[in-house]
Amino acid sequence: MKARKIITLSLMSAVLGTAALGGMNAMADEGGAAAASIDFEDGLFGFAGVDKSVNSAGDVGSMEVTDYNGSKALKVTSNGKAMFVGIQADALLGDNIGNVASIDMTIGSENPDSEFGAVSGNIYAFVGEDLERNNGAWSVYLETANPKTVSYALPEGSSMVPGSYIVVSLETDTKKDKGATPANMYIDDIAFKDADGNVLPVDTSAEYVSTATGADRSNLYALTNAVEFADFACTGDGWAQNGFDMPQEILDALVPGSVVEISYTSETGDMWLVMPDAAAGWMRVGQGNADGSGSDSAFINNSKNIAQITYEQIAAVCGDDVSTWGARMQCEASGAWEVQSVKVGKAAVQPAVADAVEFAGFACTGDGWAQNGFDMPQEIIDALVPGSVVEITYASDTGDIWLVMPDAAAGWMRVGQGNADGSGSDSAIFDGSKAYITYEQIAAVCGDDVSTWGARMQCESSGAWEVYGVKVGKKTELKPLKNMVAFTDFACTGDGWAQNGATMPQEILDALVPGSVVSISYTSESGDLWVVMNEAQAGWMRVGVGNMDGSGGDPAAYNGSTCQVTYEQIAALCGDDVSTWGSTMQCESSTAWEVYSVAVGQSASAAAEAPEAETEAETTAAELTAAEVTTEAAAE
Repeated sequence: MKARKIITLSLMSAVLGTAALGGMNAMADEGGAAAASIDFEDGLFGFAGVDKSVNSAGDVGSMEVTDYNGSKALKVTSNGKAMFVGIQADALLGDNIGNVASIDMTIGSENPDSEFGAVSGNIYAFVGEDLERNNGAWSVYLETANPKTVSYALPEGSSMVPGSYIVVSLETDTKKDKGATPANMYIDDIAFKDADGNVLPVDTSAEYVSTATGADRSNLYALTNAVEFADFACTGDGWAQNGFDMPQEILDALVPGSVVEISYTSETGDMWLVMPDAAAGWMRVGQGNADGSGSDSAFINNSKNIAQITYEQIAAVCGDDVSTWGARMQCEASGAWEVQSVKVGKAAVQPAVADAVEFAGFACTGDGWAQNGFDMPQEIIDALVPGSVVEITYASDTGDIWLVMPDAAAGWMRVGQGNADGSGSDSAIFDGSKAYITYEQIAAVCGDDVSTWGARMQCESSGAWEVYGVKVGKKTELKPLKNMVAFTDFACTGDGWAQNGATMPQEILDALVPGSVVSISYTSESGDLWVVMNEAQAGWMRVGVGNMDGSGGDPAAYNGSTCQVTYEQIAALCGDDVSTWGSTMQCESSTAWEVYSVAVGQSASAAAEAPEAETEAETTAAELTAAEVTTEAAAE
């Protein structure tokens, strides 16, 4: 199994209070129903958890085993988002994992408003050595057929392997779309069957693990040289604060251009900092309008599990002198919350690549400080031009990765290693799954003439590493965003070059102002996506298509999971007057695509954005001035 599919133990079972012990399911017949691998009668569901690999914006409110339809079932409570429940098939089945040919289960829905509404979703299965995703749709359209037994058969020739898992989703809720309370989902009588239809036994004491797909970095700054706030893990009720005294290494890291990053969960999705003993007074920082103050907001990702607050935002209310900020840092949210970790690092705008050329066959591995790679084909050499960027999809034990140009005329060169080798060099931007190194960073050490860079490109890391793909394309930037306004009910799919979308509600029209950005959570087979304004007075317009249609247009910024299209890109084609843009916004891609959510947010001021990370990878939000940060303190 590839290292990209490394899985880490989830805390979900602990959070949800599942039992720690269990045993082999006896598969007893239930009232005449077909035998099942899992009937939930033992109360165990530690093998299930919230999945983010299908849709990083998906989530659930809670899970529990409860009475349903005459027996026990897993109840999945909605928090208003599309629900994706991961089930750890390999740990459940053990040596039998390769014998699975089909999966049956009972799925039902319950609307808290007591009015039935049709629901539908998918059973996703991740199979084969590459854990390729396949899916089969399910639906419950009739109240008289609720719950319903649904079946999924693995594609011919495919098989489950160690690492395989399934995801059960509820993605369409007709009553919710009309304003009703979102439906909850029930799952029961899961039967893993072999090719002969025999039900396979499972160990229901198995624990769910989350697939390491990379954190959702939408709307956030990239971080370099991050310092972990050791042991910062705590909880609180809504409007309750909790935290710790800041160690010296955190105080030292809090410099202009730095960012405090908080990994968290909260009932309301928000999170901010409290500086309780600052010389300026007890201060909230980044709460936005949660307390009615209309203050500056933290930067929060689409999954609402990572929040960032800049040094400049803290300084705006506590002063520029960190020594006056007090000894303690706390967290707070408007609903019950839990913080898993806090770190401080230098901020940089996240790069992305558009109109990319794939470095065919670039897949290799290496130990720590070992190099591996390939000779560059002509199309890659041609793509290495000013303004381009190298994107590396990878995993490594230490999370870092960079390039080596082994036979450059200037000599054997590392590019983007930062301080990993003690050199204090310019750093690549990386997050553990994607890394970006610009043409300008390579040119700074190898010279401007690509013909002198040598024929070979290699990768290296300070820990054991694996690279899955390399591409070169035009450098774009995913902007950090705040004050997000959700475009409700914008979830749709389309084939390649097909458009789909929704009518823009007034709050979205109001949010589309200069400096705003449309942020789209999506997947597509090719990784690209853009916006179509199909009713604009200026005409039917693709915005952010780049060169995908041969037009050489301005590309959107996208990375395969988040796409951003700016107000300015739309205005360049449709005009500055939003009232002339039409009532509908659509999405499109060069291949089959799916959009999970859309929001409009405000980008940091132009001065706050890291200028040309290719020349200063650690150039950050340091140019934020006090006048550009409008945070107002709201003391309790």
